[in-house]
Amino acid sequence: MLALLLALGSSLAYGCADFLGGLGARRAHVLRTVLVAAPASLAVELLLWPLLGARFEAGAVGWGAASGVASAAAFALLYRTLAIGPMNVLSPVTALVSAMLPVLVGLLQGERLGAAGLLGLPLALFAVVLVSAGPGGGRAGVSRHALLLALGAGGAIAVQLVCLHQAPSGSGVAPLIVGRAVTSALTLGAAVLWRRRLGPERPGYALAAAAGVLDSLAGVLFLLAARSGDLAVVAVITALYPAGTVLLARAVLAERIHRGQLAGLGTAALAVGLLALT
Repeated sequence: MLALLLALGSSLAYGCADFLGGLGARRAHVLRTVLVAAPASLAVELLLWPLLGARFEAGAVGWGAASGVASAAAFALLYRTLAIGPMNVLSPVTALVSAMLPVLVGLLQGERLGAAGLLGLPLALFAVVLVSAGPGGGRAGVSRHALLLALGAGGAIAVQLVCLHQAPSGSGVAPLIVGRAVTSALTLGAAVLWRRRLGPERPGYALAAAAGVLDSLAGVLFLLAARSGDLAVVAVITALYPAGTVLLARAVLAERIHRGQLAGLGTAALAVGLLALT
């Protein structure tokens, strides 16, 4: 139950972070947004260091650095994706992709689910598919470029989550700190190399910083959830984050929520209840 609650918190934080980051990236080049979001994430994890502890052993540093590379790609791809297309379609596409690899890794590592979990897990995956439904099967108005970006973002998120899970359980927030430091360094390096392409537009600093803070909190909650529960279950619950993005897009941007998406939200609630019984 603790792992489930932590994963739900991670999902909510990720959904809000994606919405704010995508909104901020509409005002300027995506790298300008990530340049604010990544250091804000690192600052939060440094503040949590005294509370949650950190052991910088080899496994924590190695897996943390790998997660940081994936996180940098996920930041850039996801925020760009949500900046150029409808959030209520593209965000769920990334979630579906991001859920599949961690589930496969968890099952290959010997995780076993009870009867309720065996029903709840595929139901949760189905919920992610339903939430991604839009008019004309969910692809109307979505360019191939945006869809490819969404698939890439989902893959990057999946690698990031798997790397964090592989870090030693006693390392505290060390993998997150190392990962965010790597993400910030890579983002800064990319901005220097491509500075002439960034344009004069300034990002929404408050939006980008808030996105970074929420993304950091989501990462911490995921890490704690994965250490106290099964990766297969935690990853799927975390992948329900588009529900938050879709609802915020409806409230703020007036993006329409379609019947398939409403059904997906209801299915997600049922799946969470079943997984809670596992």
